[in-house]
Amino acid sequence: MSKRKNNGYKKSEKKRKQSNKPFGKKNSPSAARKGDKSKHPTTNKRHPDKTVTAEVTCTGLSNTGKGIIQWEGKQLEVEHLLPGETAEITVSTKGRYVNAELKRVLTPSKERIKPMCSYYYDCGGCQLLHMNEQAQTRFKQETVDKLMKPFGKPEPILTMDHPYDYRNKSHTTFGLNKERQIIGGLYAQNSHKLISMDGCLIHDPKADEIWQTIRDMMKSFKMQPYNEDTGQGFLRHVLVKVGKVSGEIMVVLVVASPIFKGKNNFIKALRKAHPEITTILMNVNNRNTSMVLGDQEKVLFGKGTITDILCGMKFEISAKSFYQINPVQTEKLYGKAIEMAQLTGKETVIDAYCGIGTIGLIASRKAGKVIGIELNKDAVRDAIRNSKRNDVKNARFFQGDAGEFMVKMAARGEKADVVIMDPPRSGSDEAFLSSVVKLKPKRVIYVSCNPETQVRDMKYLAQNGYEVKRIQPVDMFPQTVHVETVAEIVLK
Repeated sequence: MSKRKNNGYKKSEKKRKQSNKPFGKKNSPSAARKGDKSKHPTTNKRHPDKTVTAEVTCTGLSNTGKGIIQWEGKQLEVEHLLPGETAEITVSTKGRYVNAELKRVLTPSKERIKPMCSYYYDCGGCQLLHMNEQAQTRFKQETVDKLMKPFGKPEPILTMDHPYDYRNKSHTTFGLNKERQIIGGLYAQNSHKLISMDGCLIHDPKADEIWQTIRDMMKSFKMQPYNEDTGQGFLRHVLVKVGKVSGEIMVVLVVASPIFKGKNNFIKALRKAHPEITTILMNVNNRNTSMVLGDQEKVLFGKGTITDILCGMKFEISAKSFYQINPVQTEKLYGKAIEMAQLTGKETVIDAYCGIGTIGLIASRKAGKVIGIELNKDAVRDAIRNSKRNDVKNARFFQGDAGEFMVKMAARGEKADVVIMDPPRSGSDEAFLSSVVKLKPKRVIYVSCNPETQVRDMKYLAQNGYEVKRIQPVDMFPQTVHVETVAEIVLK
């Protein structure tokens, strides 16, 4: 691994310091109020509330990267604890709920390292920065091996040479600290507590420089950060998308009101500080929602989109379009998917959940015909444009439900040789999978960002005439517990 989520550097070129920060304390369950006479008291005689300190030994890791320990006959999970380590932990019991937190490591593992990020124990966006490279790789491999055991042994995981700076999309939130100074950063995991940061280990460094500049400009332009509690303020988020190959950069200012005072001067100053920015948009989100982007969008500079190159093909990326976060690893992932499809130039390929058409258009170079189906009409429009941009003649894209589309194909007696599916983290559903079974393609190439739901879906296909031949894990999200997998599934 080379060096570089959420670190303490001021500028990307400065030396990155390792953190000596103690383990961050999560909010422990609050004590029951005295005199609480509600129908659901927080304490009872069978399960009294208590907090104790215990010395334990970690025996393994859960699928979420937490250390597994035994305490009073219970198996508990502790964040940031490694196998073989002895540690002092705090165990809090509230009714039937038991929570264990790491207090200090007594005998550290040889695989433990100091996190390069000074926000690591507060942020939660990365979960594996306390592990060295070998430990991270082995953890992900063993996690996939265990999940995929019913289907055989997966191939060795494809890792990343430089597992930092890889995210081509980042978004930053703004707020005020106790001294009423403007800060920018990320919310702590599972909370709305804003952590003030100066950058992130896995973000593109240029994206971090740009939002820092915007934060520093806000005071002179009398621009207030939006406050979710009061509904006051203007700037909610800054979204930055970077074309890793093209070098094009999109900046999206997510604001609470369409009235942007001093807009022209602000854009002029930002472009002067960062001439590498190729387009700037204003997105209006005036709803009380956790969604970053709103529906209303206006281009303030440039053409409103950026273009990047993936697997030798050009793709146009808009503010809302889905594009894989880590293009370096995406090329490895898609390369394996196309290899598993075993295309000869004659096959009809269905790209289900096609998005802006990336994998379908890449497959079109070796297929006879590609049919892309996607529910999001904006994504379909982008896919058609990307098809024209790459002069692809053998791919067509349709807006609609992929499962319904395939059922109609089967009813008409039409066939497909290969179905490529890349569903969201929740996986597919029985309606879609049953449509695959009805269409009976020779091969199903299943790309997944969640091996757990992939296993569930592959069991359905295995029970309905298919067999899993190969499984290839890819480390798409280094420093986190997430892993991507692609599986070759063939009709028996």
